[in-house]
Amino acid sequence: MAGKVKPRVKVPKKAAAGEVITIKTLISHDMESGQRKDKEGNLIPRQIINRFTAAFNGEEVIAVDLEPAVSSNPYFEFSMTVPESGTISFTWVDDDGSVYEDEKKITVG
Repeated sequence: MAGKVKPRVKVPKKAAAGEVITIKTLISHDMESGQRKDKEGNLIPRQIINRFTAAFNGEEVIAVDLEPAVSSNPYFEFSMTVPESGTISFTWVDDDGSVYEDEKKITVG
């Protein structure tokens, strides 16, 4: 799975202090529920992104726990207030222990 997984993040590069911005994230992932069977009739093991978090300058902004009913390629859109210039860090955690990360800088001016 690791070769196919690709996080994508869209964050404005600049904002005014106190401005509310919209952040969009998408991660390419098949999200196998663990309920389907392969052609031999064996259950395909569950493998989903089970946690998504975003932090601004180290302070958590959003945390989401995911369940098998979430579709493949989970998309999140959320808003946050930008108090100062900094870095927004994004983390997705997979059932197999894989962690996918991305970060974007935003300048307040």
